[in-house]
Formats: sequence, C-alpha cells, structure tokens
Amino acid sequence: MSGLTYLIMVILVMTAATFLTRATPFLLLRKRADHPLLIFLGRYIPAAIMTILVIYSLGSVQLSEPPHGAPELIAALLTLSAHLLWRQALLSIFAGTAFYMYAVQSGLFM
Repeated sequence: MSGLTYLIMVILVMTAATFLTRATPFLLLRKRADHPLLIFLGRYIPAAIMTILVIYSLGSVQLSEPPHGAPELIAALLTLSAHLLWRQALLSIFAGTAFYMYAVQSGLFM
C-alpha cells in the first residue's frame, strides 16, 4: 500500500469514527430527549466545563513573579466584561484571547 493510499484510509477511518461518536448519542437517545437527567446535564454541564477550563488555565499563573498574573487577570476580566455587555460567547472569548496574546507577545507587562 502506498503512502498516499494509507494516509487516505487513515483519514477515512478517523472521519467515520468521529462521525459515529458524535451521532450515536442522538440516535440512541432520540426518544428520551425529555428525560430529567438529560435536561439537567444539558443545563449544567456547559457551565461546569467552562469553570473547569478557567480554573485549569489560571492554575499555573505565577503570582509571586512579575507581572504577577496581570495579563491573565486583565484578559479574564475583559472576557467577562465583553460577555456581560454583548452576550456573545465567541466574541467574548476572542476578545480575551486576543488581548492576552497581544500582552504576552508584545511584552506589555514586562
């Protein structure tokens, strides 16, 4: 089997596996969409995952060394402010990420 054929086969298998893992819950739980457990999970899991991601990303901030976590704190506050102002998750995340990357890459706080 040539390298290109192998690569195409790997991509096709990965595509099928991804599609099946995404579609299976919808196919299996189609008739149970109003189950209280699924309603509960749909309501609270997204916020829990976002909270875990924020805690994980801020967990390695060095508060004892300059810039004492300033870029991370300002980026988090910018993200929160943008979300409260516009209620657009992608715009809020983009604004905070763009500020953080600018601050770190430009040496704004060094």
